[in-house]
Amino acid sequence: MSDVEQVFRRVVPDRMPETIERPRQGNHKRTAVARYPDRPAVVVQLADDPAAVHTEATLLAAVADRTSVPVPRLLAHGRLDGRGYLVTEYVDGTDLHERFDALPADRRQQVARQFGSVLARLHEAFAFESAGPLSVDAGGSLIGGGRSIAEAFTTAAEDALAALPAAFDDLRPELAAALEPPARTRRPRLFPWDLRPGNALVSAGDLAAVLDWGGPQAADPALSVAKTEHLVARWYGTDPEPLRSAFRGGYRSVRPLPSVPRAYRVAAVVTAAVDSAGVVTRPHYPERTGAEAVAIHRAWLTEWLDTGEGE
Repeated sequence: MSDVEQVFRRVVPDRMPETIERPRQGNHKRTAVARYPDRPAVVVQLADDPAAVHTEATLLAAVADRTSVPVPRLLAHGRLDGRGYLVTEYVDGTDLHERFDALPADRRQQVARQFGSVLARLHEAFAFESAGPLSVDAGGSLIGGGRSIAEAFTTAAEDALAALPAAFDDLRPELAAALEPPARTRRPRLFPWDLRPGNALVSAGDLAAVLDWGGPQAADPALSVAKTEHLVARWYGTDPEPLRSAFRGGYRSVRPLPSVPRAYRVAAVVTAAVDSAGVVTRPHYPERTGAEAVAIHRAWLTEWLDTGEGE
């Protein structure tokens, strides 16, 4: 029996799946969907870092408990043969990664507004005493990484800059200068690391579920505004200004929108340009790869480098 089947048997011990599907894989998790004839489908994700899975599961449950953000219902999480697993109910909907750019303009703006509202609701619900990667303490509570906002930002920015391949070498000095942490910061709030259309499903025009809660951080809320706006308004290659306006309007419908310094705008592009395996990410849809992907990221970086401080 495979490890995936073992997890399914733990969570639904009295039934065998009718089918097991394996969707496209992420960098850290193996995902499988089990379908049953007489109960909702179940999704299992397996990863090599049990502590990271525990943090993600704790956050997923807390988001469901504290907010109205749509998320899959957590069924179980635990360890199996040294790895972590997370099990949720399957949510039916359309994968926005493949559909976002094809939506009519008004629908894209509606989705962008919903993403702004989602981020603002998360900021309202989750505040922390320190910044950095989230973890779970002995009492089961989510806590920040024990750093100041400036320290956490500098560490993440330096790591992301170091991960850029040689094709960005001529930009490194200017990027390093632009990534100085701003003097003015706010209390750390939840920074969902990869909040974007590619990690969401839509149904009947509305967000049906936000799916990926891995790698969460605590950071200045303006930093997560910068990155989420980049991934929503810029990533898919459509006209960014209407989407930026819609995203910001959605955020403002819940709480005041923080001003975003240039350092955070640059960091948003740098951290999104290379994945955790050190590979240049694939912007737009259909996805651009190789030299074309590098050129797109370079153009976005140059755009922010050429601006002054602030918005």
